[in-house]
Amino acid sequence: MPEKPISAGKPPFYEATANECDLFQTAWDKRLPLLLKGPTGCGKTRFVAHMAARLGVPLYTVSCHDDLTASDLTGRYLLKGGETVWVDGPLTRAVRHGGICYLDEVVEARKDVTVVLHPLTDDRRLLPLERTGELLEAPDNFMLVVSYNPGYQNLLKQLKPSTRQRFLAVEFAFPEPAREAEVIVRETGIDPDGAMLLVRIATNIRRLKGIDLEEVVSTRLLVYCATLLMAGVDFDDALNAAVIEPLSDDADVKAGLREAVAILRS
Repeated sequence: MPEKPISAGKPPFYEATANECDLFQTAWDKRLPLLLKGPTGCGKTRFVAHMAARLGVPLYTVSCHDDLTASDLTGRYLLKGGETVWVDGPLTRAVRHGGICYLDEVVEARKDVTVVLHPLTDDRRLLPLERTGELLEAPDNFMLVVSYNPGYQNLLKQLKPSTRQRFLAVEFAFPEPAREAEVIVRETGIDPDGAMLLVRIATNIRRLKGIDLEEVVSTRLLVYCATLLMAGVDFDDALNAAVIEPLSDDADVKAGLREAVAILRS
């Protein structure tokens, strides 16, 4: 996880699909935590970075995983120069100095993480640091944002209802085709017809039945594919590297995906 936050600056490009920017702004103004739900690669992380830059506040991003503990977020004592010193984690730095703390795929973290978050998600807005004996009160310019992909989680990795109900929630989906094509053009410089072809391919794959895919084609993968095309990579090679291979390791599944693409291009 980063030792320093991403500083505020020019907002990265983000194409709004509904009222999510207004809702984020209201949540910030009213000091409410926010939960983002949606498939991988649909723009959740870009959205948070965009809003942090618009608000002019630092962004502390943590990519959650199985080994992430509460101490990774709050901090720990470390040996420096022969002395034992306390070092704040990203959540503590955001609470102590202000900013947005964004926990990406929060359900991947260990259970003790959500316990730490609970006092920050109600009207107390407190962060107790048992190791130092501090009780930090979040300033007005602090916001907690978390995200996860509901479609990818199994029964052992779900956000508890008692935790979900502590957040405002926004559901993300892939943009409608014309808007998704605009995003690809803006990100890569590919021509609109080429972008729309990629979107049609992705839409066709997203609608496939009978093919075992844990994830579908994301907007991010389409941007990768368009980037390869703009670099002069052959279309089939670009599609294979940016779309087919990232989606599956199964030879039969990959063959089915290539067949679906061939039908669309014929």
